[in-house]
Amino acid sequence: MAPIPGSGLAKGLAVTLRTMTKKSVTDQYPDTQPDLPPRTRGVIGLFEENCTVCMLCARECPDWCIYIDSHKETVPAATPGGRERSRNVLDRFAIDFSLCMYCGICIEVCPFDALFWSPEFEYAETDIRDLTHERDKLREWMWTVPAPPALDPGAEEPKEVAAARKTAEKLAAAQAAEAAPPPTPPAGTESHADEQARAAESPTRPAGDSKQQTDQPRQEGRE
Repeated sequence: MAPIPGSGLAKGLAVTLRTMTKKSVTDQYPDTQPDLPPRTRGVIGLFEENCTVCMLCARECPDWCIYIDSHKETVPAATPGGRERSRNVLDRFAIDFSLCMYCGICIEVCPFDALFWSPEFEYAETDIRDLTHERDKLREWMWTVPAPPALDPGAEEPKEVAAARKTAEKLAAAQAAEAAPPPTPPAGTESHADEQARAAESPTRPAGDSKQQTDQPRQEGRE
């Protein structure tokens, strides 16, 4: 069936008339801040204490917009006779948000939870060169990161948490067993140690001898 000429125009005018009668709602930004979803991908926050300068985020970034500089320091031995160790110290951690495409790969590959999504989005600059933010700014954004969502009540317990809980329960049981007093035997019964002591004090007879055999020579001597 061929469409009726002008039907598309009529539908468009109907949508226009229907929306004209409704009241428009406009958020007066920046006076009114928008209500963003809790896991909004705004900027990337840096928790510097967890960073070990493993360079995984910089290597996996498809845009190569992460810049990291570091140096090595020698840590003295913790115990006498131990050996010294070296560790990486972070000097610079910067992200060029003019190149970042917000894929989140750097956050996913970080093995020590040093990078997080922040819902902060007000970081526009008049100069594109100012969009390269250093670690001080990334650390400020870290405090705007929302708390992680609660775990599903029906989900399985993580293996690490289960192993730690079992170890703690075994340690608590062992400590309780050591602190508990030894059980006292009931009245009229002897302990195993008393039985061993009494058996050691009583004389023992040779195997195969009986009372009847030991008394027989004495009776013959009297006759």
